[in-house]
Order: sequence, then C-alpha cells, then structure tokens
Amino acid sequence: MSIIKTAVFPVGGLGTRFLPATKAMPKEMLPIVDTPLIQFVVEEARSCGIERLVFVTGRQKHAIENHFDHMYELEANLEAKGKTEFVHLVRQHLGEPGEILFTRQMRPAGLGHAVWCARHVVQNDPFAVLLADDFIDAEPGCLAQMVKAFEAKPGNYLAAMEVEREHVNRYGIAEPVAGQDLGTQAVRIQGLVEKPKPEEAPSRLAVIGRYVLTPDVMKRLHKLAPGAGGEIQLTDAIAAEIPNCPTYAFHFEGQRFDCGSKIGFVQATAHMSAKRGLA
Repeated sequence: MSIIKTAVFPVGGLGTRFLPATKAMPKEMLPIVDTPLIQFVVEEARSCGIERLVFVTGRQKHAIENHFDHMYELEANLEAKGKTEFVHLVRQHLGEPGEILFTRQMRPAGLGHAVWCARHVVQNDPFAVLLADDFIDAEPGCLAQMVKAFEAKPGNYLAAMEVEREHVNRYGIAEPVAGQDLGTQAVRIQGLVEKPKPEEAPSRLAVIGRYVLTPDVMKRLHKLAPGAGGEIQLTDAIAAEIPNCPTYAFHFEGQRFDCGSKIGFVQATAHMSAKRGLA
C-alpha cells in the first residue's frame, strides 16, 4: 500500500482561456473525447493507492461535485432501458462514501493558497497535488512513478520536463545542484524560480502539475507571503524547504499535454482519439 494517502486537486480557477465554454461549466469538466479532465487525474491518483481526494473548489464548481456522485434519475433510466454498460460507466468513478472531500478556496489567491486550504485533511502526512490542466498519458501513471521514487528516497518531488528557453517564463523553473546528471530520472535541485525571464532562468527544467510533498511544505504555506503576481506560490514554499529536505525534479515517462491552452487541449483530444482508434 502507498504511504501517500491524500491527493489535493486545486480546481477553483475560472478557466478564462476557454470562455465562453467555461462560463457555466468548470474547465476541469471539459472532456478529452468522452472523459472529463478531472476524471483522468482522479483515476491517476487512485491507481497508486490514494484514499482521500480533496477538491479545492470555487464558485460555480458544482458540476465537479455532481460528477463524483450518483445521479439516480439517469441511472434508473439507463437500467430501465437495459443499458447496463452505461450504468457501469457512470458509477465506476464514484469511489467509496467519504473518500471525496470538497473545500472552498474562498478567494483566488494562487496555487499555494489553494493547496493550503486542504491543510486540515492533509495534517502531518505526505501528500500529492495534481493539476487537471496537465494531461499526462503514461503507464504507469506519472504520479505512480513519483510515489515509487518517494517511497525509495523520501523528499519533495516535482514532475518536470525540458522546455524551450523562450517558454521558461510560463513555468516554475528548477535550478539543479551543480554536478547533477540532468539525464537521471530524479535530479536533485537547489532552487526554484517562478516564471523567470528567459535570460535569467537557471535551466530549462520546468515544473508541471504533479507533486509529491512532505507536510513541512504545508507548514511553509501557512507562513508564506504573496510572491509572483501577488499570489501565494506553491513553488515558493517548496523552495523554502530545499535547505531542510531533499528536493527533486522528476523526469516522468509519458506524454504531457498542456490542456490549460486551447492548442494543448486539441492535441490531447487528437492523441486520445487516435489511441482509441477513433481518428
């Protein structure tokens, strides 16, 4: 059994880049073929033994709560028509009662603030953070790969990938420890910079939306002042813990699509369509 028991899903964002589609529907409910983005990351978390799923929501996010609950009228209608395969389809992702928890972020104050809102569930245990915007097709899942590395060598783990120099200002960028072999799966780092200018970036190693973190990161978030953009940044809390805890940029095996962008969303849809033989 995994020693990581809790996963946090920050889902309070407004999804403005996908307006008007996200005016009334959470961006996390946008489907890749026939499956919402949020369901992919929930399944990824469950696949490595995580038992508590904490959704940090905002206003107008009720569709996410409804998706992970029974819809008795629909199920009864499907059963009456003998469509048992669809009944199974809408029930298979529900999980056990009490497994899924929801809390409100109350105000948009950054990713770090959203993660901090889950502190009473996480308490003093290591935990995972998954961002639905980052769609990763991998087997085993990206998080499962990271949890395995964490269990072998505890520390803070951040999924990472090399990006073009001109794109580093879109990400948190890791600064590897001098002499590290950047080709290894877990590269120990000595710093993090949130969205640096290309000429100031310490590397091209960009952090993306999967984290396995120690509870001390949550304690850091409690004391943290606003950083880039006037928001509480998760990378700032992780960076503050680097002197006390080994921290790794983790090269996962798999293909990542940035579904926070329209082009990335279209590419992910095309990829999964082809994979399922629909293209």
